[in-house]
Amino acid sequence: MAPALTAGRTAERLCDLSSDVRAAVLLDAAGAAVAVHGVPESASGELADVARGVFEAVDRAHRDVPGGPPEQVELQVDRGTVYASRTTRWTLAAVARRTALSSLALMDLRAVLGELEGGRPIRRSSSAGEEGAPGPATEQAAASESPVPELGHEGE
Repeated sequence: MAPALTAGRTAERLCDLSSDVRAAVLLDAAGAAVAVHGVPESASGELADVARGVFEAVDRAHRDVPGGPPEQVELQVDRGTVYASRTTRWTLAAVARRTALSSLALMDLRAVLGELEGGRPIRRSSSAGEEGAPGPATEQAAASESPVPELGHEGE
């Protein structure tokens, strides 16, 4: 069994999981940077400032909207995309390639935050031709390898 994800490894875990994510930062509930990965140490503060600023702006804009402010955002910038997702305890933001698929990037952020908060560990699938692959490439086998198990059909 894999060890539980720690806050200090969360930004690195996201970058390892998603090939489109170039850099990531994890903030605690107070907005302090807990983990940064993918940028030089001298730029880590700037990345944390961007993550804080994104949700501060979203919170101001959605102050009077029923249901409250969004839990995730996507920003298109000149040479990439910034994705951010938050829970009551954590904010995880990522800088990704311009070609990243929004739905997958945001799913990765939510999955990593879920894992950090004690949820099921994310598993990586293996290709059918990979050594040690779990048998024939079937739809059922693919569903059982889902990186987010609740989307698969485990236990059937």
